[in-house]
Amino acid sequence: MASLAVRNLFHDKVRLAVTLTGIVFSVVLVAVQTGLFLGFTTTTSNLVDNSGADFWIASKGVKYIEVGVPFSEKKLYHARAVEGVAEAEKYIVRFGQWKRPDGASESCEMVGFDPDTRLGAPWHVVEGNVRDLKLQDTVMIDRFYAAKLGVTHLGQAVEIRGVRARVVGFTAGIRTFTTSPLVFTSYRNALRYTDVKADQTTYLLVKAAPGANLARLRAALLARLTDVDVLTTPQFSSRTTNYWMFGTGAGVTVIMAAVLGLLVGVVVVAQTIYAATIDHIREFGTLKAMGATNGYIYRIILQQAVVSAVIGYTVGIALAIAVEASSRSSGANIVLPTGVRVGLFGITLLMCVSAAMVSINKATRIDPAMVFKA
Repeated sequence: MASLAVRNLFHDKVRLAVTLTGIVFSVVLVAVQTGLFLGFTTTTSNLVDNSGADFWIASKGVKYIEVGVPFSEKKLYHARAVEGVAEAEKYIVRFGQWKRPDGASESCEMVGFDPDTRLGAPWHVVEGNVRDLKLQDTVMIDRFYAAKLGVTHLGQAVEIRGVRARVVGFTAGIRTFTTSPLVFTSYRNALRYTDVKADQTTYLLVKAAPGANLARLRAALLARLTDVDVLTTPQFSSRTTNYWMFGTGAGVTVIMAAVLGLLVGVVVVAQTIYAATIDHIREFGTLKAMGATNGYIYRIILQQAVVSAVIGYTVGIALAIAVEASSRSSGANIVLPTGVRVGLFGITLLMCVSAAMVSINKATRIDPAMVFKA
């Protein structure tokens, strides 16, 4: 029966090509829109998610990471005195002004951390070493933004907020949702490149001691510190993402595009599979005239739907992965993790089988006598 289903499917190659084209289009559309949505959510909070900290201490009411309000660094010593704290470090996230070699200015996002502890340090470093940021007037940027910032090589001298800087390293894949590239440097250097005063900080990053109860530790930090929020990394990540997702029109647009992509994909696949089944209606009539049961026809149609889904998904996901790869060098950030790819296969299979089920009623109710009619 399996070979009959496959032969029937491949008998008319033009019709098969049309069917597969519809499925491939659907897979690529859903994958790209989903990837854009995930790219949006990860980009808005990647600085938080990759910090290595258990807690973020911020001025009260800070809605997202880019708008931290400076507060006294004395809170650092209060935080370090709390039992269960293994590390606590000052951290700066502040917008700065980068001057390109051609004299043009670009907004950038300065990230100041302690290179000795690595809390809040850059990740995916592909050239240079984080330890080099301990040197005075040194910075590290992502390769993606090198052209935007006018950087052509390591060691190049630049200017940030009127202060000399030297590029000593590159990362890969650290994108920002805003148009301002992240520029990593030591905390000491960051004070020179931003308007944060020497006795202030915008955040404190806290690492809990091994085995510490995070809920109790957070309560102890809140009891010890005043006029600040103490947020776990997931909490601050969600707060930042939710702001961009629901507090601005950008997030709503991305969500709507992802939902519409899925709906369009479902409609395209349903119409394609249904039309392909109806086009073979006389063949199913012949089978019924030869004594085939409805169950037999069910299995043939479902097997054809599964084969179409597998082929269409394979081609579609390959194209989507190619689009994801190309997005790494473009403005769009598309993310397609393994879980999404597996889930998309399940969705494709479900769409094809569901569409086939709709057309089954038409096929099983056919009058076998129709095959003898002109």
